[in-house]
Amino acid sequence: MLKGLLRYGLVGIMNTLVHWSIFLVIVIYISPNQSIANLIAFLIAVSGSFIINSKFTFDTQPNHKQYIYYVLGMGTLSLLVGRLSDTHHLYPLLTLVIYSGLSFLIGFLYSKFIVFKEAT
Repeated sequence: MLKGLLRYGLVGIMNTLVHWSIFLVIVIYISPNQSIANLIAFLIAVSGSFIINSKFTFDTQPNHKQYIYYVLGMGTLSLLVGRLSDTHHLYPLLTLVIYSGLSFLIGFLYSKFIVFKEAT
């Protein structure tokens, strides 16, 4: 499990850089709405992360059902963190840190035991 967590972390670093960049561009230049910015950034970064994790971390061929589970589960987390940040007027950088931490821990467990359950 440690090997999988480390691989998931490596993919997560790449995904986080993409996510953060898109989030910040949206919040700074387009709209201050963090829930929408976080969801859009997530949706853009998620496809690459899903494909790489399916092959590199969980050693399986990705399929549509897994992709839908992954996007719905992690997208919900993204939207909830953004919504809480909007409600509590959190600084956008804090939103990114909170989401990144939660998505790493929750995302790995969710991927291992639900999304890619048949492969592990």
